[in-house]
Amino acid sequence: MLTRKLIFAATLVLMFAVSVVQAGGDSARGKELAQECGMCHGEDGKGNDEVPAITGLDEAYFIEQLMAFKSGGRTDEMEMMLMYTEDLSEQDMSDLAAYLSTLESD
Repeated sequence: MLTRKLIFAATLVLMFAVSVVQAGGDSARGKELAQECGMCHGEDGKGNDEVPAITGLDEAYFIEQLMAFKSGGRTDEMEMMLMYTEDLSEQDMSDLAAYLSTLESD
C-alpha cells in the first residue's frame, strides 16, 4: 500500500514538473513588454554606463532579479525597478525573460 502511494506521489510530482517546464514564457509578448524597458536600458537592451544590459541573460536569473526588485530584496537608487515590477505578474516576467534571453549582449 505504501509503495502505491509513493508511486502516485512521484507521478504527480513529475507531472507538475513537466507542466512547469512547458509553461515557459511567450517571447512575442515579451517583446511587447520590453518596449517599456527600452526607456532606461536602451532600445537594444544593452544598457549604458548608468544602466545595466538586460539582453542575453539566463531566463531563470532574469526572473529571479525581477522578483527580487518586486519584493524589495534588491533595490536601485531611484526605485525605478520597484515601480516597474510592482504590476508585473510572474507570467509577464517569464515572457520578458523569454524574449530578452534571445537577444545578443555585447
